[in-house]
Amino acid sequence: MSNGKILWVDDEIELLKPHILFLKNKEYEVTTCNNGYDAVEMVASTPFDLVILDEMMPGMTGLETLPRIKDAKPNLPVVMVTKSEEESIMDKAIGSKIADYIIKPVNPNQVLLSVKKNIHRRQLVSQQSTADYRAEFGKIAVSLGDARSFDEWCNIYRKLINWEIELTDSDDSSIKEILEYQKNEANVEFGKFIKRNYATWINSRDKSAPTMSHTLMRDKIFPVVDNSSKTTLILIDNFRYDQWRSIGGMLSDWYDTASEELYCSILPTATQYARNAIFAGLTPLSIDKLMPNRWLNDNEEGGKNLYEEEFFRRLLQSSGHGTLNATFDKLVRPEAGRKLIDNIQHIYDADFSIIVYNFLDILSHARTETEIIRELTDSEASFRSLTASWFEHSELFTLLKMLAQKGHTVIITSDHGTIRVDNPIKIVGDRDTSSNLRYKTGRSLNGYNPKAVYEVTKPEEVQLPRGNISSTYVFATSRDFFVYSNNANQFTRYYRETFQHGGISMEEMMVPYIVLKPKK
Repeated sequence: MSNGKILWVDDEIELLKPHILFLKNKEYEVTTCNNGYDAVEMVASTPFDLVILDEMMPGMTGLETLPRIKDAKPNLPVVMVTKSEEESIMDKAIGSKIADYIIKPVNPNQVLLSVKKNIHRRQLVSQQSTADYRAEFGKIAVSLGDARSFDEWCNIYRKLINWEIELTDSDDSSIKEILEYQKNEANVEFGKFIKRNYATWINSRDKSAPTMSHTLMRDKIFPVVDNSSKTTLILIDNFRYDQWRSIGGMLSDWYDTASEELYCSILPTATQYARNAIFAGLTPLSIDKLMPNRWLNDNEEGGKNLYEEEFFRRLLQSSGHGTLNATFDKLVRPEAGRKLIDNIQHIYDADFSIIVYNFLDILSHARTETEIIRELTDSEASFRSLTASWFEHSELFTLLKMLAQKGHTVIITSDHGTIRVDNPIKIVGDRDTSSNLRYKTGRSLNGYNPKAVYEVTKPEEVQLPRGNISSTYVFATSRDFFVYSNNANQFTRYYRETFQHGGISMEEMMVPYIVLKPKK
């Protein structure tokens, strides 16, 4: 069986017979020609895995042949071979998207390395990644039992996401199953960790607790604002760390990453609670007490996030930032991004700008309700891919490039993440029980196993308001979601494998916090 089909183009091809024989001995099929014209015709009519192209040829040079090959087969890798080390020739070749560059005299092992890198890279990387993850599996398993702090759990989560991304292209389905098992096991242990520590954190007034939604402005954002001439905070709803990893590289031409951290979302990991807490700098219970006409409980009619800018303005005053020229924009429809770009001067003029971007939340809900979106995002990898595709062509990407040109420091974060659910848990509640699949609040919650959830019978102990005097909260952990007994099968079929938020998982609670500095 052939390792791959190679076309080698060189006007002195007879002198290269030892190298061609070397490749054939390595089980590659090597076809040769001695001019660019024939090479273009052969590429158009014959499937090759790689072209090795001499740069200096009479008639049509390698640099002239290259774009014609790319016109015929845009994705065919081309390795350029040249006697010259002139930087201008290298720049032209690289600008024409060559896959590799070899300087004459050609060394057989150098050629083989380039061939392997371009024909077998995916296979070799996949094999090595699989071997490396198998070697680290045990270390991660041990760390699940040893983790004692939020930072240690963040390190575990980063490692798991790194491996998930590293193994995306692997053809070894068994290793992916092992990783998914370990990630699920980590979420089970993380749920136990949160049950033990959450009440202490949410009531803490010192540095013993991690940065949480209601302390994010004070702990992280205002210090950046104080040390930057212009700062723009972009809050992307439902934005996870793995999604940041899928788009972060696209920004490297415009920004340097000054900080890449994870903070802890409050419970419930839902917009109504977490985002209001961020902009108010207060827990939901404190918001309800201080501004009762601005807080709506789950069972009350009306918009739950109508006063974010008002909360933000109040926080500016109470934190000593009242003199800042600050703006607040909330984009809930895709076309709003274009309108913001058309009227961007107020952001350029401001000391501190906030832009709330709701697209990923819309995408998550569309995935639940639209069959074609569900098919396009049938795994974590495909959801990341769709996120990257959206971002690359989005007004948000355009906006970020414009802000870099104006020298803005940019903070990218979210209010909470989201998790793909697959395990239904039955629960019983009255008609006033909240509708979220990852948490329930109401006065008559029962029918569940208390060990399988995080049960809060006294909401004020975790800084949550009561809908009425007997309200409690119940949070799903790992990949569980709540269903009612009377329509359990219907709910399970409709919501299994959909992305939800509101409960306890690494994906929902470990929220990316990124500080980007514009390149000079």
